[in-house]
Amino acid sequence: MRHRSYSGKVLYITDGKGEMGREMFYVTIQPDGTRTMRVTCEMDDDRLLRDVVMTVDAGWQPVDAFVRLTIQEKLIGTSWFRFTDDTAECQAFTANDGRISQNIATPTRTTSFGTHPVHGDAWGLAKFKERVPGGIIDHQGVSFTTSHNPNGGTGPYLMPSSGRLRRRYIGVESITVPAGTFTGHHFQMLFSDYPPIDIWATDGDCIPIRLRWDLLKQTYDLVELKGDWR
Repeated sequence: MRHRSYSGKVLYITDGKGEMGREMFYVTIQPDGTRTMRVTCEMDDDRLLRDVVMTVDAGWQPVDAFVRLTIQEKLIGTSWFRFTDDTAECQAFTANDGRISQNIATPTRTTSFGTHPVHGDAWGLAKFKERVPGGIIDHQGVSFTTSHNPNGGTGPYLMPSSGRLRRRYIGVESITVPAGTFTGHHFQMLFSDYPPIDIWATDGDCIPIRLRWDLLKQTYDLVELKGDWR
């Protein structure tokens, strides 16, 4: 086998309450740069359980994905996604809408797909070709998400990303979390209708070290990391 892999765990820590969720991830990277993340997200407050398998190509563009979502131990939806140069496709079954089939023509290949794991948010660091402190990049191309809810608790099916997606690069910082001390690239996801998400991620594999979102009053810290990460 010629691929490399790494795995880890992120805790979801709510202000004044402590640990209220967690995310376990396992990522494989093929020699051609194609990478697949397998993530389980647990949110105790909402009794939300999300399983995600997502693959991106060497340019970090989505290739395909699978998402299964339950809340309070009941199925919300289970969906499969595929992206080509001119289409975005979804085959789904949801509790609210039953069987759904989407085939959306796109002017270009989809360049961003939000499936709601913290690990997927950290992959946004790869969008910065030039990392100049204070620099802002506007999302170029087609962007979808599985849910517009902050906790990703609806769908899951293809939803165009709401508002203008922008990212601001802050700079390089030393970040200490339970998994250790890392050199992190700090950037923000900027929204038109929500406060920004602050993200610190490693160079190379763009592994989440810490996230902070004031909207949910939560900090997300890396507590375990092992394997061949870069």
